[in-house]
Amino acid sequence: MESVLRDIGTRRFWILFSTQSFAFFGALAVVGGAIGLFLPTAFTDKPWLGWIALGISALFGLVRAWPRHVVATYQSPSTTIRLVRGDLFAQQGAHLVIGVSDTFDTASPHIAPTSVQGQFLQRIYNNDIRKLDDDIEQELARVDALGTIEGKAGKNQRYHPGTTVVLKSNAVRYFLVAYTAMDAHSTASSTTDGVWNSLSELWRSVRRESNGTRVCIPMIGGGQSKLSPVLPAVDSVRFIALSFMLASRAARVCEELVIVAPPKQYDALDHLEIQAFLNSLRPS
Repeated sequence: MESVLRDIGTRRFWILFSTQSFAFFGALAVVGGAIGLFLPTAFTDKPWLGWIALGISALFGLVRAWPRHVVATYQSPSTTIRLVRGDLFAQQGAHLVIGVSDTFDTASPHIAPTSVQGQFLQRIYNNDIRKLDDDIEQELARVDALGTIEGKAGKNQRYHPGTTVVLKSNAVRYFLVAYTAMDAHSTASSTTDGVWNSLSELWRSVRRESNGTRVCIPMIGGGQSKLSPVLPAVDSVRFIALSFMLASRAARVCEELVIVAPPKQYDALDHLEIQAFLNSLRPS
């Protein structure tokens, strides 16, 4: 309810409400004028009809502008993008994207326990770091390393940005995509260019491994990537959606992409603005 009230307070809501209300009232006025041409006295003794018309127009505008779930469905390519409020790991029947560093570190203090990757270790691997490391190393054995980071504690072998490890659990795929770079002090960082290139590589892996099934991705740019000042939450959603759509136009990636925002971040977003952006991605 709080997020709905916030949406109602935005300038975009009131512009949409006003535009739709006046457009509908104008349409009623045209109909009334046409009737008046043939029945000049039809409305002379019924001034209350004007108030009814205003009320209906306002109701129409409210219905059209009322905040809804943020979702856009596209015909070309045939896919859907959805923004949801909730927990990434509570999404059912979907593959998950997990952002990692280019060294594929898994243990604290290199990885914050509260991060998406930290939650992945706890909730999917039951804090079994050895099992997670073994699964990752098995997949990385087929990938050429970029080099090593001298003096770094923990894992020090680097891989190319966008390197994606696909871990499998029955029908579910976990796409671990490297989009941050670690330094010798185990400090992760990234750039918008680096994230964009990493997402491009991620979609190739998703296209190859997902079998078209729905994929859920968390918002990017916060936490240890240190991108929040240049990629705030609303731009993170745009960034992911645009990257996905451009990849999908080249070849279909999957049937649906779900961007999952934690409750606090979701409630702070301008949902009408994001919906307008998603709508703008449809071919003109």
